[in-house]
Amino acid sequence: MAVVILFALICVIVLPQIWVRFTIDRHGTDRPDLQGTGAELARHLLDRFDLADVKVETTDRGDHYDPDAKAVRLLAKHHDGRSLSAVAIAAHEVSHALQDARGERLLALRQRLARFTAITDRIAGIFFIAAPLLAALTRTPMAFFAVLGIGIALLAVRVLVNLVTLPVEMDASFSKALPILEKGRYVDAAYMPAIRSVLRAAAFTYLAGALISLINLARWIRLLR
Repeated sequence: MAVVILFALICVIVLPQIWVRFTIDRHGTDRPDLQGTGAELARHLLDRFDLADVKVETTDRGDHYDPDAKAVRLLAKHHDGRSLSAVAIAAHEVSHALQDARGERLLALRQRLARFTAITDRIAGIFFIAAPLLAALTRTPMAFFAVLGIGIALLAVRVLVNLVTLPVEMDASFSKALPILEKGRYVDAAYMPAIRSVLRAAAFTYLAGALISLINLARWIRLLR
């Protein structure tokens, strides 16, 4: 039974990552009929929406929008590529810049929670290390469970960040990027099913992280019980 549960957990965590990678790579071939690179499209869209102060940069840390630096950052293959994946991902990241410029609450909440999580994750680690040491020193099981419970509560912040992230990503892909690309006719209508697939993959990039954080939290809660 334990083997079956372990296999199911591995599938839940690994399969979304494989699907995201496969979808983006599948549509990652350069197409000469596209109007420009991912970086050129991102710059055009940012200028179109009066976001000239937002930079477009390359990165090796994954495609993302940095609200602090006001920068859309794309992997080299998407920054310099003329693929459907480059187009879709550039539009997706520009959509995050739009969310930021419009002061949309979910994005702002995610950013505040993400900063808070960087602190709570470190503190949670300290509590998990301290729990058995404190129990050994005090010889009181309740001390162990109390400290462990605080650590679990701190880990729950990470779960909250991931839960908030999912609707933010879906909004960027399907409420903003998809209509922008469709109405602006930036790609041929025949390519739109592929664009939707890549946008879906871009939105679900954080799904694996959300699942891992939920499983990790459940494991610690089970230990506490």
